[in-house]
Amino acid sequence: MAMQTIETHEHDVIVIGAGGAGLRAAIEAASEGLSVGLICKSLLGKAHTVMAEGGMAAALAHVDPQDSWEVHFRDTMKGGSFLNHWRMAQLHAQEAPDRARELEHWGALFDRTRDGRILQRAFGGHTYKRLAHVGDRTGLEMIRTLQDRAVQFPNLQVYMECAITKLFVEGGRIGGAFGYWRSDGRFVNFRCKAAVLATGGIGKAYRVTSNSWEYTADGQALALDTGAELIDMEFVQFHPTGMVWPPGVMGLLVTEGVRGEGGILRNSQGERFMWKYLPETRRNEYAADEDEARRWLDAAVDGKQTEDRRPPELSTRDNVARAIYTEVREGRGSPHGGVFLDISYLPGERVKKKLPSMYHQFSELADVDITKGPMEVGPTMHYMMGGIRVDPDTAAATVPGLFAAGEVAAGLHGANRLGGNSLSDLLVFGRRAGQGAVQFARQNAQLPNVSDATIDAEAKAMVAPLERTTGDNPYDIQKSLQQVMDVNVGIYRQQADLEHALEELKVIRQRAKTARAQGDRVYNPGWHLARDLGNMISIAEGLTRSALLRKESRGAHSRLDFPKMDDASFGNVNHCTTLKNGEIDVQPTPLPVMPQELKALFEPAKETVK
Repeated sequence: MAMQTIETHEHDVIVIGAGGAGLRAAIEAASEGLSVGLICKSLLGKAHTVMAEGGMAAALAHVDPQDSWEVHFRDTMKGGSFLNHWRMAQLHAQEAPDRARELEHWGALFDRTRDGRILQRAFGGHTYKRLAHVGDRTGLEMIRTLQDRAVQFPNLQVYMECAITKLFVEGGRIGGAFGYWRSDGRFVNFRCKAAVLATGGIGKAYRVTSNSWEYTADGQALALDTGAELIDMEFVQFHPTGMVWPPGVMGLLVTEGVRGEGGILRNSQGERFMWKYLPETRRNEYAADEDEARRWLDAAVDGKQTEDRRPPELSTRDNVARAIYTEVREGRGSPHGGVFLDISYLPGERVKKKLPSMYHQFSELADVDITKGPMEVGPTMHYMMGGIRVDPDTAAATVPGLFAAGEVAAGLHGANRLGGNSLSDLLVFGRRAGQGAVQFARQNAQLPNVSDATIDAEAKAMVAPLERTTGDNPYDIQKSLQQVMDVNVGIYRQQADLEHALEELKVIRQRAKTARAQGDRVYNPGWHLARDLGNMISIAEGLTRSALLRKESRGAHSRLDFPKMDDASFGNVNHCTTLKNGEIDVQPTPLPVMPQELKALFEPAKETVK
């Protein structure tokens, strides 16, 4: 292939992914005067962040004045079973309020308290009402605000419908990226001094997922290929409430905001079952009966403070997802394999005002009026706690010149993410990733020079599926992958299933290496998927090996053969995924030690902190 057919662009910093983290990183770099290229797989404004509905967690203390960053920090660490990087959890809790106010200053229209401040709602795992929100469309408002801010910078160039397939390492640091235009298949090369990955998660490796089509593990695989490290890949969050009917919308997210506004979970026998599944060590955080839960709700509806404990539906996501899964497995599920989520006992106008997207979603897609009857919901693969290992202060990966923020990065959430922490994560660490990339680019002013032969090799690898005359259909291979992951590496895991998954993944990987895409490079999603398969399979293998290595149940990782948490063996380690001699390798690595002044924050609750 002639090199002149590959267009080239040069920037100080490229940002791959234009969701909340990518936009915030690009804004930060552009505001420092650097040339920035913002590359998005879809259209600007269509990032998966728009699907985040319930709100962003920030200890503004507008509704519950006793809230503080220290309480938010404690909640995040406890929710993550203390596997979080303490420094990331500290920075997140301390800086989230400023990021919320900054977003408001840039034009975000948050819901308001009666005296005009940002309103906050309750969410699972949060001690106080902490989520700043815009009805149930908070992610959409975040993207709109950040997008409007970003396009004001003349030194920020947006490249839409462009997929990156390779990060080049030159002279021991990031030297550029290779990709193609999704519309016509033309190849494009980006030269840069630093790169920020903000590509989201891996949801399309599973069949039932709330994630959109873009989530094919691109960033995790790109980083792994450069020699960067991944951590905590066994921790996959299954959101407890996705739609289960009709089949065409299975997995579509039902926001935790429904439960935050008072939604009640019941099984087919009418039992409000969540009380049975409250963690033994934390039962005192939840209402003991329906009367106490009702007092909490009545106070929340009236906008009053309440000392009553939160309803059991606001337990952490991992706990609620396992509870629903168990109810269905034991024969107490709804007609379509879920349970019932009911908010119809509240005034209809209040439901429509607080949850407009949910009202329209069920009305239009399921022919259900949520003001008059319950929804059917069940667990859906939603979020990766694991991802690229980064430095908390700079968001730098372990390869010089590479930075990461958002879902593609790891460390903040530990073994389980609290709802609402993701949106503030995007802003806090998107900003820090932008700052880190700026500093690195200024310290390394010379653009690396990637050889023509290296670029040409990637171009030839890309066209290989189109040149084959035999091979499996990429979509058939993806279905096989999704089946393996759903059945063997789902909510509950055990050694035999995980070992079986690894054997199946070997076969699937070989099929993917010889996949055939018919047609040419113009508007060819089958060809695109042929490339994405390699990313999903590699990360699925890393995930499965991490799950096999962690012989305990912690957070979102539940082993039927090891049902208890084992702090003695696993309380002080992450599992680190790397490429070793071309093979995926997973090994334990020590957690950073929390300083004494932060440990002291847990002493009143007598928490054991490693």
